[in-house]
Amino acid sequence: MLCAGEALTDMIDQGGGRWVSRVGGSTWNVARALAALGEPTAFAGAISRDRFGDALWAASEAVGLDTRLLQRVDRSPLLAVVEQGEPPRYFFIGDDSADLHFDPGLFPAGWADGLRWAHFGGISLARAPLAGRLVALARRLKAYGVRISYDPNYRNLMDERYTPTLEAMASLADLVKVSDDDLRGLFPGLGLDAALARLRGFNPAACCLLTRGGQGASLFRGEERCDAPAPQVAVVDTVGAGDASAAGLLHSLARHPGRSLQSHLHAALAAGSAACLQSGATPPAPATMRQLFAVLEGEVA
Repeated sequence: MLCAGEALTDMIDQGGGRWVSRVGGSTWNVARALAALGEPTAFAGAISRDRFGDALWAASEAVGLDTRLLQRVDRSPLLAVVEQGEPPRYFFIGDDSADLHFDPGLFPAGWADGLRWAHFGGISLARAPLAGRLVALARRLKAYGVRISYDPNYRNLMDERYTPTLEAMASLADLVKVSDDDLRGLFPGLGLDAALARLRGFNPAACCLLTRGGQGASLFRGEERCDAPAPQVAVVDTVGAGDASAAGLLHSLARHPGRSLQSHLHAALAAGSAACLQSGATPPAPATMRQLFAVLEGEVA
């Protein structure tokens, strides 16, 4: 599997004027979660050569990511300032940061051999010129027969200029993951059902995962729909939970294609809930995910 986009540093508000830095980035979080779940996964993106980039590189290696497509450049790091709240509020610092200098033209020969899925999303698709390169990469991979996954992961920099990218990526995607908060941001003025219908209208055949935080999630495939509540867990924080749910669903689709739609949804919810048991965008523990999946499947009382 491949995840392409941003790897960044979250600066998280602890209250009382205290902040803590954590490695993060939507598409990079998905990559690490996939690797933790046992999927051979590469991350494609660019990071800085300073201590922030060092931390991202070390964390990539620690979870077993293939780093051949992870580029290091002499530019400043991309920072996400995460303010307190539920859901957390984000703003970004990085006008000419390392992520914007990612160059797919530098990939080694044969890099796409055996690739089954490629995941895109996050703010990388709202930051020029990076966004154009990633959309072109997604189109190229789709033409090769690679299945495309897309999570817009709405942030406030996704204004009306983002609409062509949203439509292009949703139209390409075999899987679209979106939260209720994403839909409110992407389609202001529309109710949740109307916003979801607008999004699905770009590609009605795509599988679509709609998450609603602690209220559970729904999974759509064509005319099929299934729903499930989120398992009850002692939440530490929700940073990275949506990314983990995307990884859990991708893992289930890749490893267990014969599962029912309901079971695929349970896999997504199990991974997202497992991620909530740890601080920061930490990959879900596979054993915890398996346990929660079994509970959702009714295999454990």
